[in-house]
Amino acid sequence: QLQLVESGGGLVQPGGSLRLSCAASGFTLHYYVISWFRQAPGKEREGVSCIGSSGGSTRYADSVKGRFTISRDNAKNTVYLQMNSLKPEDTAVYYCAADRNFYCSGYVASRYDYWGQGTQVTVSS
Repeated sequence: QLQLVESGGGLVQPGGSLRLSCAASGFTLHYYVISWFRQAPGKEREGVSCIGSSGGSTRYADSVKGRFTISRDNAKNTVYLQMNSLKPEDTAVYYCAADRNFYCSGYVASRYDYWGQGTQVTVSS
C-alpha cells in the first residue's frame, strides 16, 4: 500500500517547538518533491514548506520563514519539519504530500500524487 504517514503533532505552548515527520511506505521518497501544507479551521489549505528530491532546494512560506526548517533523510524514507518559536496562528492540521519531480514548483494540490492523513498541531497556553 502506497502511503504517507505524518507524526509528531501535539499541543505546545507559544514559543515552543515540535518536529513533524512524514514517512513513506510502499514507494521511495527519493524521487519526489515533498511539501508540507496546513489547514486551520475555517481557512483554506496553504503551502508551508517544500524540499526538492535531493534536498538541495527548499522553500518556505513567509509566515514561517526563519522559524521552520524542512529536511529529508532519503535513507530513512522520511521528511521532517522542525518548527520552532511556534505561535497560536500556527495551529492547524499539517499534511505532507509527494510530487514526482526534482524541484519545488509551488503548492498546487493537483500536482501531488500522494497525501498523508494529517497531524494536528495546537499552539496554546
